[in-house]
Amino acid sequence: MMCADRVPKISELIDQRGLSRFQLVTMLLCGLVLMLDGFATQSIGFLAPSIAKSLHLALRSFGPVFAAALFGLMLSSMLAGPIADRVGRKGPIIASALIFGTFTILTTMATSFQLLVVFRFLTGLGLGGAIPNVVALATEYAPKRLQQIVVTVLFCGMPLGALLGGIISSVMLPLWGWRSVFWAGGILPLLVALFLIRLLPESLRFLSLRLARRTEIDRIVAKIAPEVKQFELDASTAKNQGQTDGAPVIHLFTEGRAAGTILLWVPFFMNLLMLYFIVNWLPALLRETHMPLTAGLLAVSLFSLGGILGSFLQGYAMKRFGSRLLLLEFALCFLLIWSMAYIESYPLMMTVVFLSGCFVQGTQAGLNALAATYYPTSIRSTGVGWALGVGRLGSILGPILGGMMLSHNWGLQRIFFAGTIPALFAVLAILLASAIRSGNSPYRSA
Repeated sequence: MMCADRVPKISELIDQRGLSRFQLVTMLLCGLVLMLDGFATQSIGFLAPSIAKSLHLALRSFGPVFAAALFGLMLSSMLAGPIADRVGRKGPIIASALIFGTFTILTTMATSFQLLVVFRFLTGLGLGGAIPNVVALATEYAPKRLQQIVVTVLFCGMPLGALLGGIISSVMLPLWGWRSVFWAGGILPLLVALFLIRLLPESLRFLSLRLARRTEIDRIVAKIAPEVKQFELDASTAKNQGQTDGAPVIHLFTEGRAAGTILLWVPFFMNLLMLYFIVNWLPALLRETHMPLTAGLLAVSLFSLGGILGSFLQGYAMKRFGSRLLLLEFALCFLLIWSMAYIESYPLMMTVVFLSGCFVQGTQAGLNALAATYYPTSIRSTGVGWALGVGRLGSILGPILGGMMLSHNWGLQRIFFAGTIPALFAVLAILLASAIRSGNSPYRSA
């Protein structure tokens, strides 16, 4: 606790107090952005059959449409992080919401396959710019003891958005067609952007490194701790986490972070490969097991519900058991995906799908939390953005590999077994990182 007779530092105002209403509102706004992100990313999967019929396209040709948004998301994740580490978090978050809202609406005007791919790519650029910055902003307003919990709870927004996307699509699609869903998915982020302009603050930890914005710092501190009349900037934070020289990306590999960065990227890549392999191909694979037509939609919904629960609990579990809990979770992912090849019971399959959602998406929330807490303020958005960007390569590769296996007439057992291999590589990366004796392993005990 802070002594009453000394002037507190900014870091102490955040780390040694509970969450104020101002901080909670900030985190809620960040979660809302991620929820809209999940809605925009996943809705195309529900709408693809209707779009294909309306535009007289073959559904099997939609691979580039699915990949376009993910590719744009990957690029902007890598570009937006370094920009935000230079100019702040708030501006890029608002710009991202405006971009993906605008191009989601413009997707309603697509009259050809080429325009559809272009608009989805541009929508992805907006989506990718939002994620690393809302993670960084929420982390920097959370006390250190709560950072992992805050980030993992925050990431409940993405599967929640995907679930809402399915519900909204099922209601609006039969009534007004596929364009109405894109109108809803575009108008909502534009409205949210207005709230972000008004209510979202700049990162206080980021501002504390820039003395020229002292008035803004004073205004934010008054909202967090109105009884505090005097405070001082943390000189050690300014020295150790101040603006970096050169490209922020370079600093992901300096000061002993190179091995940790690479060994963080590997599980990101492998887990998102598994996640998008399941989301894109599970409905088709369930049909191969002669399960009902409704099995695919129910499976995706249960996978999203499991993701909400897993993401919510992940931070609490990591706080108690440490980040090496990820080893157990990846092992369970391996067993659950492998078991799908042998399950014939419909209720048992839906149970396994739900549990897979818990562990695959919960693990992803845990990895996001590790990236957010591993890097200092000066390169936090860059670190999160590049980890997500590398992971998005896996999200693009997963659906492609699934399609290749089906086109080569692989059996279900071979396909599901292949889907387990990324979990093994993730386990190996975590074991190797845990063996690093320096304090610079991202998987050091929480």
